[in-house]
Amino acid sequence: MRSSRTHFLSRYPSALLLAAALLATPSFAQQATPLEDNRRITEGYIQLAYEMGAVVDPTLTPGGVSHVRPNWFVFAPHASRTGGEGMLGAAIARRILDTARGQPSLSVLHALQRAGLSASLRVSAEQLGLELVVHGLPVDAAASLASLITAMNGAALADPRTLLTTASRFAALYWSAPAILPLDKAERVVVTLERTLHEGNLAIFTDVGGSGRLYLDWRQGAGAVTPERVLTEFTLVDAVPAQARQAYDFAVAHAEDTPRPRDFDALFPGMHWKSLLVAAFAVYEEARLAPTPARRDALIAMGNNYVAWREQHDMAQPVFTPPVPRADEVSRAALMEVLTPMLTTDFGTVKWNYADYAYSQPDRDGNPLTSQPTEYNWATFWDRWTGILYAFDQAYLQPAGLWVMPEPIEDPTAG
Repeated sequence: MRSSRTHFLSRYPSALLLAAALLATPSFAQQATPLEDNRRITEGYIQLAYEMGAVVDPTLTPGGVSHVRPNWFVFAPHASRTGGEGMLGAAIARRILDTARGQPSLSVLHALQRAGLSASLRVSAEQLGLELVVHGLPVDAAASLASLITAMNGAALADPRTLLTTASRFAALYWSAPAILPLDKAERVVVTLERTLHEGNLAIFTDVGGSGRLYLDWRQGAGAVTPERVLTEFTLVDAVPAQARQAYDFAVAHAEDTPRPRDFDALFPGMHWKSLLVAAFAVYEEARLAPTPARRDALIAMGNNYVAWREQHDMAQPVFTPPVPRADEVSRAALMEVLTPMLTTDFGTVKWNYADYAYSQPDRDGNPLTSQPTEYNWATFWDRWTGILYAFDQAYLQPAGLWVMPEPIEDPTAG
């Protein structure tokens, strides 16, 4: 089967050169599993976090803690770890299916126990699995799909409306899977999630992480760096200097706007988003020179929005909604809709989950029979974008918390 990494590179030819530099190393051997890639990407982000953190806080040292507002690269290791947790859930789901092919389970609980899940992780998965059985799924297929949520916010299913909607959507996705046998149908769902998370992890690390690495390497040999020098001397492939300056000037003028600017399609029509990354690096340098902490933090937040827009608008979105869906997958967008109410990330000591965000917003359909988290879809750009900005605002209240860096996930199936 063609690997997710190979598929990603074939769909993003502009990333081939940079990907070769980042991935064609001994640690990124061709036989690496998605979880092994994720571990190394998380480790790479941790290094970038400290180096880029020192741009806005020159007192920061590797392994240390900063009380300055975190930049995008400080969020990145935690987000990568979350993707790895989802891939680990896929590995557990695959283990359930492989075991069932040898001997079917007696119950959903039996299937989860055979996969080695602890009692605490089994609670929400068993609850969802039993609902899936009610919807007609065989025991092992139900347990496999339910195990995908073991690293997610299972507490969201305490709302019976969320539980019933999630089970109904999961069942519909299962029945739509391009396979005949029950275990094969479940496997198509599992494979779709694993590929989606892996391709997104690779896309963002290659593009934004790679751009950050190029910037830091340039900065190391540049001497005294100023925003003006960034705009005139540093560039990225396809970036347009005049566009980068336009975005930088806008950020400097509007960093303290309330609400913070966020619709960059409308603000910068026709701008190439590599230009936005160059502008973000210049804005981070401006933040380092800011006269007050408040001004510094406002500029960092603008730089973060620029980088995050590039990340989500241009790199993540084609992964969630590919222009040409794969014939051996279920709908990626439909799968993300199923999982959206349970999405959660630990940004160090700062905990974020999508359900809290959804409940904080006006009820979209005004229907008391539907829960608010089920009215959103992480694969829809604006649903994802506004949820991410909500997470940023939460994290900005506890900046030191993000420096509790995550432990990269090890692949339990790797030899």
